[in-house]
Amino acid sequence: MMYKGSCHCGKVAFEVDGELSEVVDCNCSICTRKGALLWFVPRQQLRLLTPEEALKTYTFGKGVIQHRFCPECGIHPLGEGAMPDGTRLAAINVRCLEGVDLPALPVKHYDGRSL
Repeated sequence: MMYKGSCHCGKVAFEVDGELSEVVDCNCSICTRKGALLWFVPRQQLRLLTPEEALKTYTFGKGVIQHRFCPECGIHPLGEGAMPDGTRLAAINVRCLEGVDLPALPVKHYDGRSL
């Protein structure tokens, strides 16, 4: 299924294709502060509808995850990174997708704080 998503102001817009069957609630320092519910998909399933330059990037720690956000409204709609084998992933903040029934989705809790 194709989902449309964006930041709050709409400056950052994207589409993502896939089966949204569960979300991840990570307790690491940044996910906790953002309140994000994440859906991980192969990077090729994400298509930005706005230019790359419309997003800003924040990294911390080992710098392996690019936390992408809108410089206008500050919303973090997605992140990008790679698996240990090099497979590129996108972490979609499901709260930024249109038409998703969040309470209906199973939530997997991830202990990112322990990493």
